[in-house]
Amino acid sequence: MRPFMRYLVLPLALVSGNLLAQTFPSKPIRIIVAFPAGGGTDIVARMIAPKLGEALGTQVVIDNRAGAQGVIGTELAAKSPPDGHTLFMGTLGNLAVNTALYGGKLPFNIERDFAPLTQVVDVWFVQMCHPSLPAKNPRELIALAKAQPGALNYYSSGAGGAPHLAAEMFNTMAGVRMTHVPYKGSSPGQTDLMAGQVQLGYDSIVQSLPFIKAGKLRALSVLSAKRISLLPDVPPMNEFVPGFTLTNWFALVLPAATPAEVRNRLHAEVVKILRAPDIKEKLLAMGAEPVGSSQEQFGAFIKSETAKWTKVIRDGNIKGE
Repeated sequence: MRPFMRYLVLPLALVSGNLLAQTFPSKPIRIIVAFPAGGGTDIVARMIAPKLGEALGTQVVIDNRAGAQGVIGTELAAKSPPDGHTLFMGTLGNLAVNTALYGGKLPFNIERDFAPLTQVVDVWFVQMCHPSLPAKNPRELIALAKAQPGALNYYSSGAGGAPHLAAEMFNTMAGVRMTHVPYKGSSPGQTDLMAGQVQLGYDSIVQSLPFIKAGKLRALSVLSAKRISLLPDVPPMNEFVPGFTLTNWFALVLPAATPAEVRNRLHAEVVKILRAPDIKEKLLAMGAEPVGSSQEQFGAFIKSETAKWTKVIRDGNIKGE
């Protein structure tokens, strides 16, 4: 690079970023969701989208890009223009577990290719079964699984996702063996669970609660540390398998080179939405607790979660499929 060019690059970059911030948004914004419509991530994204559109004076659309355990949608988001018009609603699986599971085989790097915006929600999980299964709680399920090793099967949103990890943790800690049936997202797997094509599932209360309330699914346990108000009669898993808890989370990230001014504006608006009484009430009623962390806090959280699940995956010899 010629000497005088060195003095031009930084000022030009700053001017470009400032101009973008002044004109942002200049077109509709999309939130990419790496799972089919109807799943927990999709439900939360669709709750936030219209409020964000109102705040920014533009349309906010949901772009569902399911497949490959969330890799397809994540790659699309990572390679999108870094202008603030593309956000990615990621999960524990997308943003931490896939890195631990696949490492350098991924066509992107979470830490390098994304800028953290905020953790959106913590999501309570539930262990559930088809109503025909002769088990009313984890103790009875363990006895049934030990009597029929490998005969019971469970769905997941894909290898390495939170539903898969929850099931494998249960298998390991309870000393049982059940068969994994991966789907391209939780919604189609849950549909097959209600149809009796699979017997079990571990998933977010956000999408599962209506079906449990309607009697289409039976809740065996919640994976929180204690009972929750939405399912007061359902015991926590740790009463039967000591030390077993699992909470999923959803979060928003942006392509890494998105200007700071744009990131800061988006962060402020999203956090304001999460703290609004009506949104907070709706999220809690679905089993999702709003968070709204700072960009720095969330960046550190992703690193700690990746380290945590790398150990779980290594110790449990969990493989991607």
